[in-house]
Amino acid sequence: MGDPVIRVAGANVRLGGREVLSGVDFELRGGELVGLIGPNGAGKTTLLRTVLGLLPLESGSIEVHGRSARRAQGSVGYVPQRHEFAWDFPITVAGAVATGRTHLRGVLRRQTADDRAAVAQALERVGMADLAGRPVGELSGGQRQRVLVARALALRPGTLLLDEPFTGIDVPTQELLSGLLEQLRDEGVAVLMTTHDLAAATALCSRLCLLNRTVVADGEPKALADTDIWLRTFGLDRAEQLLRSLGVGK
Repeated sequence: MGDPVIRVAGANVRLGGREVLSGVDFELRGGELVGLIGPNGAGKTTLLRTVLGLLPLESGSIEVHGRSARRAQGSVGYVPQRHEFAWDFPITVAGAVATGRTHLRGVLRRQTADDRAAVAQALERVGMADLAGRPVGELSGGQRQRVLVARALALRPGTLLLDEPFTGIDVPTQELLSGLLEQLRDEGVAVLMTTHDLAAATALCSRLCLLNRTVVADGEPKALADTDIWLRTFGLDRAEQLLRSLGVGK
């Protein structure tokens, strides 16, 4: 693995007068698949959005591919949670995936041959090529998740951020996405995903970053067997349950 493609140093973020992230230090390298783990309200989605340049830092710094977060937007693919996309908008699957390249070509410019090729390749990778002309409003939950992943991949990103990609999807889509994330990692793409599915995270990820407003721990899943780490991240009620799912703990 080379130099970090994402560097977060001393990041502090406040939203609505409330401190959401405090002193976050984090790095992600090309060819890594890292799970960002933490309870609801821990700041996981906020961290992703701040890395994307969508939320401002109060203090600290973020570099993405050696540039500021805002200037690096064209090199980062983002898969939001499904409820954040307007599925009732009258657009086809291919049209939705094509919006992933708007940042590259501009809103008013027509698609180029390269845009169309990137969309076709992305749809092929998620197994949705045969549904390219279907309205997005007619898709199942698993199909919608595949569209969002394809939309991010159409950018041909060096870094991919995913927010809860395994929530509420069918088993075939879970298996497809797991295999696809492993392929992207092997291709050298840096992948960071938030998830509540600890079993999926430990099976897929070489590293887990435990976050609760700040980084509590960061390392290989087998190195995070200390109960105290999980207590500080999730609290007493959840720690033992999560450790059992990892197969570790006291």
